[in-house]
Amino acid sequence: MRRDTRPDFIEALARGLDVLRGFQPGRPHMTLSEVAAESGLARPTARRILITLEELGYVRSGEQGFSLTPRVLELGMAYVGSRNLWELAEPHLRALVDRTGESCSIAQLDGSDIVYVARVAVPKLVTLAVTIGTRFPAVQTSLGKVLLAALDASELDRLLATPGRSGIEPRWKPDRDELDGVLRDVRAKGWAVTDQDLALGIRSIAAPIRNGEGRTVAAVNVNAHAAETSVEHLVDHHLPLLLRTASAIGADWAAWEARPIATVNLPAS
Repeated sequence: MRRDTRPDFIEALARGLDVLRGFQPGRPHMTLSEVAAESGLARPTARRILITLEELGYVRSGEQGFSLTPRVLELGMAYVGSRNLWELAEPHLRALVDRTGESCSIAQLDGSDIVYVARVAVPKLVTLAVTIGTRFPAVQTSLGKVLLAALDASELDRLLATPGRSGIEPRWKPDRDELDGVLRDVRAKGWAVTDQDLALGIRSIAAPIRNGEGRTVAAVNVNAHAAETSVEHLVDHHLPLLLRTASAIGADWAAWEARPIATVNLPAS
């Protein structure tokens, strides 16, 4: 099972994370056998890990098997909190939602997937539910296209070779030449649009969020239902608002990164 030959790699920790990742959407409860099969572990190993996670408060056991506890959210929210993404983005996202009447989100890359790290939603019927922590294939989303277009060739190759973990089967499955053409277009325009590439009924438009060095650190989008919003309306009406929002979030991001860090000098012991 060992997946890394470096001496400092901790296989037990990797296995514990494999178990946590095995609890996918739609599977809130899993038996020991299901956990072992999903994580690729032997039953005794999976059992020891589950007992450890239960003792730490991340898993509970019951009549239906094992399930995650809300404490697991601490792991993801530690990342969001450490970057202050929500604090930086919230007022800008809420203003964008007010002006567009649509849900708006921020995402970052994780391998060949995007992961949502901030979101303000409006109550509309959509094909796929999205919350903070949701992951989708990057290629089929406007957020992902923006983020992939910002990579150099070697990094793009590496990420595209990474198996996705969203569990989503997208509608659009481009070959590499087609994808490269799409990403060239995104680079030229500075924004990306998707028209039901991921799933029926979903259209969105996204723009990059850049830090003070001009590096793309995230992407922000406006998401709409295809039955209500045309691609033309996304581009003509929502895009100017989106670009201003991305610029404002980027400015706040740059200011945050440039903030002075206070240090405390402790007396020598």
